[in-house]
Amino acid sequence: MFHIPDETLAAMIREDLPFGDLTTRSLGLSGSARLEMRARADMTACATEEAARIFRMLGAEAAVLVPSGGQAPAGTPLLRAAGGAEAILAGWKVAQTLAEWASGIATAARAIVDAAEAVRSGIAVACTRKPVPGTRALSLKAVTSGGAAIHRTGLSDTVLLFPEHCALGGEGALAVQVAQLRASCPEKRIVVEVGSRRDALIAARHGADVIQLEKFLPEDVAAAARALAPQWSGTLAAAGGIHAGNAAAYAESGADVLVTSSPYSAKPAEIAVSIARP
Repeated sequence: MFHIPDETLAAMIREDLPFGDLTTRSLGLSGSARLEMRARADMTACATEEAARIFRMLGAEAAVLVPSGGQAPAGTPLLRAAGGAEAILAGWKVAQTLAEWASGIATAARAIVDAAEAVRSGIAVACTRKPVPGTRALSLKAVTSGGAAIHRTGLSDTVLLFPEHCALGGEGALAVQVAQLRASCPEKRIVVEVGSRRDALIAARHGADVIQLEKFLPEDVAAAARALAPQWSGTLAAAGGIHAGNAAAYAESGADVLVTSSPYSAKPAEIAVSIARP
């Protein structure tokens, strides 16, 4: 469960509605209204709960019809809201935009997972800590709604040794730094990112639990997996440039985990909104 605080949603409302709705106020619109959101195309829904909460925070009632992670074929009703016309019109675009953005990410993540699992059941797709700053909680909710795992929530939860760390550690830093991390973080798995097959073999020799192959082509991942197999039984991750179009090739390559950031730049899903009197 991802808890998105009221303050986060209130800030979204405040950004769009700093001093009331000038158009609605000027037209003198009042009375009751109802709203319905529908999927324009097949999608994996996300943030429908937060969209409903936005309407409730504005004083309307709202019901989630497809929760986050649900599959919504084109035309499926996702959410209904009812209340004062001012509340419905005030929450309309904020709720729609949030649900479209999050559902776009979830749908993209689902496409990668489905493409990978079509050729290798059970393979993990993990999304990185590279969403747009300030959107991490909602972005992580979106990728998990699409069936992906979380690679890292941030710098504080996992140990990942980059070549940049080694560059700052001087000659022979890899062995020393892996040993330091093993001693300092004994309950954590040591992940080492590498840029070549040679470096992957060195990382394995020095005790890496996970070797992350950065921007390897699928055939190069396969070659690295074969080279590592005789002496190493850790987890092999392929990272960089992975998307729905090549996920199957990477899944066939021998990697245990596909690490990707691509869902975060996905096109928003399209959601149709209708507003009418009850």
